[in-house]
Amino acid sequence: MDPEQFQEVFKRLETEVQKVIVGHDDLIRKVLIAFFGGGHVLLEGVPGLGKTLLVKSLSRALGMSFKRIQFTPDLMPSDIVGTEVLTETNGRREFQFKQGPIFAHVVLADEINRATPKTQSAVLEAMEEKQVTVFGESHILASPFIVLATQNPIELEGTYPLPEAQLDRFFFKLLVTPPAPAELREILKRTTGTETGDAAKVLPDDDGELVNAMKQLLRQVMIAPPIEDYVVRLVHATHTESQNGGPAKTSVKQYIRFGSSPRGAQSVILGAKGNALAEGRVHVSYEDVEKIILPALRHRIILNFQAEAENVSADQVITDVIKQVPRN
Repeated sequence: MDPEQFQEVFKRLETEVQKVIVGHDDLIRKVLIAFFGGGHVLLEGVPGLGKTLLVKSLSRALGMSFKRIQFTPDLMPSDIVGTEVLTETNGRREFQFKQGPIFAHVVLADEINRATPKTQSAVLEAMEEKQVTVFGESHILASPFIVLATQNPIELEGTYPLPEAQLDRFFFKLLVTPPAPAELREILKRTTGTETGDAAKVLPDDDGELVNAMKQLLRQVMIAPPIEDYVVRLVHATHTESQNGGPAKTSVKQYIRFGSSPRGAQSVILGAKGNALAEGRVHVSYEDVEKIILPALRHRIILNFQAEAENVSADQVITDVIKQVPRN
């Protein structure tokens, strides 16, 4: 696997998904970057914007097993991970493990914030450890494995905020916005006529060998020490305890309760490496970092009451940090 091959496969995947999804090219790219970076993605937006269709189209393009879990208030953890069932074989009764829908390469957790926190937490071990434990026995999940969760904005009725521990497990949080008029016309053309597009399979049947090679290549992308230091300073600047006279302190002190975890810095660097490869480069630039930092950190920053009262978003605070923290 070389950078040219990576870019070719990446572009083909983008093109196939774009046959179905209109007007979300940047969203598609970042989902693919998260996939090859080995992370999971949280998609937030009001109903009807194509979040579920995006995930389905991605799974078709990847040619991998796909399962959809519809999260509802009465969903139980065993409905996700599976359970032991009593079976009879040759006159003997024994318990056998019946796999839940989490056992797939691409798992769509649809409207994840409509389930109770107990059920939401059932996917924590799966996302972090790539395994589930049922009655003390561990079961390894498929590889590669990615959870793409969709959620409606918290202010809608019948939703439960995701716990901070689970939010931190997501590589990116991507915001799905309504289409522009021209994009809406194209959507109507594709969905209300006699011909509808569909994503074709891109990856070969090689049991994930190509995906693993692409993941390995992504981690080999070079990042210069000054750029790595820039990421460290950006993430560190989101912490109120770092207020020692440096830049971007006013908004951080005023609006942030807790800053980003180390996972945030990991996601920024891996995401920047993926963006560099997708653009045909084998080294990370400052621009790569700045393209990735919002989706990598917006869900890892916990705002205080004043930010909520003044309607200040995490994106606004992060943008202020980017403006004030010098590159060198």
